[in-house]
Amino acid sequence: MMQGEPGWELYRTFLEVVRDGSLSGAARKLSLTQPTVGRHVDALEASLGLSLFSRSPQGLKPTPAALELVSYAETMAAASAALRRTASGGAKADRGTVRVTASEMIGCEVLPPLLASFRDSHPGITLELALNNRNEDLLRRDADIAVRMVRPRQKSLVARRVGKSAIGFYAHRNYAEKYGLPKQIADFEKHCLIGFDRDDLALRSLGKLPGLVTRDNFGFRCDSDLAQFSALKAGVGIGGCQHNIARRFPELVPVLAKAIRFELEVWVAMHEDMRSTGRVRLLFDHLAAGLSAFVRGVGAGG
Repeated sequence: MMQGEPGWELYRTFLEVVRDGSLSGAARKLSLTQPTVGRHVDALEASLGLSLFSRSPQGLKPTPAALELVSYAETMAAASAALRRTASGGAKADRGTVRVTASEMIGCEVLPPLLASFRDSHPGITLELALNNRNEDLLRRDADIAVRMVRPRQKSLVARRVGKSAIGFYAHRNYAEKYGLPKQIADFEKHCLIGFDRDDLALRSLGKLPGLVTRDNFGFRCDSDLAQFSALKAGVGIGGCQHNIARRFPELVPVLAKAIRFELEVWVAMHEDMRSTGRVRLLFDHLAAGLSAFVRGVGAGG
């Protein structure tokens, strides 16, 4: 039975212990002492009337009751971070913090120059960039702005479609010189294809693919888009890439460009409550304009 209302600091400590698996690790992340972290866990257990952790050779293991609380604690953590960001600039449009979430490839290969130019114009705004191929939840306030490759469906979001990004297959010229290039789709089986390991979300989002483009045919497997892109640039094999990113690297040559082509929509989204927050609106409009130029191929060359 719950004994009083636990404070946020107890849930924050609980969440870090779950994530780290130890009191000492959570203490380092929270800038607390290990005894303090232990007292927080004890206090939360006493308040909730639950046992939250058991000791194992790997450290502290959350109990089934604790695991049921994790998603709620994460929601509280996201709300706390959003509160701090919202309060960070006060009433000034050009001060404070804005958090952006995007996929690995967009976040590393497309957004940095856009964020750099934004910072040049608004040096008082601190930028946070969260890379995640799983869509961050704007309704839960995990981020202020999201760049997404699918249309946002939640009704409480303001979303702007900036265009479509075309994707095709590429190989490094060194790979092409060593092994040649496929002349037809059936030739893929003679080549090393770069693709996913266990997470096929990105591939499924492209729609129907040639039958030979399956996990069993991948000679290089990895669930990191950045690692796949690095393997492509290193000449490991043939892999997919957005055309306007590949054009920056003249050593990448297209493979069956006329036969295989996919497109992904590019959207910029924010929670409707953020429309009146000046710094968020400034960055939203800046990213929408910059990404529109990107999908049109403006400045895409190397």
